[in-house]
Amino acid sequence: MEVRAAAVLAAALTVTVQGVRNGEGQVVLAVCEEAAYPAGRCAFRVTAPAVEGAVRIAVPDVPPGTYALRAYHDENGNGQLDRNLLGVPREGFAFGNDAPVLLAPPSFRDAAVTVGEDGLETVLTLRYWTSP
Repeated sequence: MEVRAAAVLAAALTVTVQGVRNGEGQVVLAVCEEAAYPAGRCAFRVTAPAVEGAVRIAVPDVPPGTYALRAYHDENGNGQLDRNLLGVPREGFAFGNDAPVLLAPPSFRDAAVTVGEDGLETVLTLRYWTSP
């Protein structure tokens, strides 16, 4: 009897990150499975050069499923979302579905999108809580 592994279908996820306030640094997009979301250890992490206005980021080979999206504008290129002493982000950030942020990141459910076999295109809007 021959056993064959089923091919894992994967699709492209395309995210337009809008509201980028300048062309400094890069825009970072993370695509997170539910178990990894709270800790930010996401399965996919893609960066693109920042462009004032909007940046379109393609994440290839994403298996169909539900993922939370997180993005930030790493203006100084240090690879992290900078915060002030109170923990308020100094750089722009966004979550899937433009989920609201109060005192903590939104829940997985609020920030999640579903990638189908044909892929998904979605839009996130960066929020800046401090001036440059």
